[in-house]
Amino acid sequence: MPDLQRVVQEIAEEMRARPDRGDVATYIPELARADPASFGIAVVGADGEVAAAGDCDLPFSIQSVSKVFTLTLALGKVGDRLWRRVGREPSGSPFNSIVQLEAEQGIPRNPFINAGAIAVTDIILSGHQPREALGEIVRFMQFLADDASIFIDEAVAASEQRTGFRNRALANYMKSFGVLENPVDHTLGVYFHHCAIAMSCRQLAMAGRFLAHNGRNPESGLSVVSPERARRINAVMLTCGHYDGSGEFAYRVGLPGKSGVGGGILAIAPGRASIAVWSPGLDASGNSHLGRLALEALTQRLGWSVFGG
Repeated sequence: MPDLQRVVQEIAEEMRARPDRGDVATYIPELARADPASFGIAVVGADGEVAAAGDCDLPFSIQSVSKVFTLTLALGKVGDRLWRRVGREPSGSPFNSIVQLEAEQGIPRNPFINAGAIAVTDIILSGHQPREALGEIVRFMQFLADDASIFIDEAVAASEQRTGFRNRALANYMKSFGVLENPVDHTLGVYFHHCAIAMSCRQLAMAGRFLAHNGRNPESGLSVVSPERARRINAVMLTCGHYDGSGEFAYRVGLPGKSGVGGGILAIAPGRASIAVWSPGLDASGNSHLGRLALEALTQRLGWSVFGG
């Protein structure tokens, strides 16, 4: 296999040189301040080796990438009962669409579109105060990454709360069907804040290791989830992790992945590595443009696609 650090460094240099960088998200004002020239990548292998390049240690707002970890927590809390309130099918619609909710009686299509992630957040919140639920999420992220410095960017959270009108519409619509159990403002407060968690590529790749190794942390041997649950989370990431661009991502990259409008993508090469990329410029579906191109280049050069080399 080619030297991993060399491949990662080459890809970072190629992405730096590309003129097509996508468009930074502007509907959350704080995200509009991101530098479109930024690019980072980190790959954590089974042996703990980290190959990283570019802005790999610069924290960014992970946004919807957090939904992988809230789904993991919620499944740990209620198990497969979660799927009574959230589906598992690709949406084929924009991440903040309300049209499907109306047609499907308030049940979100999957846990990675906004409505589905709000419902998952509501499950974590039940039985807790919002601050307690949010603390549980942040501590879980810190535990997985083995890094206590991971934090919530309060400026981003406040920006989301000021402008999150569509998310409020989604939450109120689900509440009308009984999908949400808690007060809408409480659920949305936790949702906005966990989307505003700031992490670097290195931290994010570390946090995703358990999904690449049958639910276990490969260094400590500690089980985070069962092998079956890790496989199923990866399956939902593969089919639903990039909104209405999920099919294109599977076709081009061939790995389970989850994107966020902050420009981050967490991708999983089962049995091999956890990968995080970040570039704030987005494509038309709200996914990192250079992030997807970088992951496509990585899987092609290393033969890591789950569909074969």
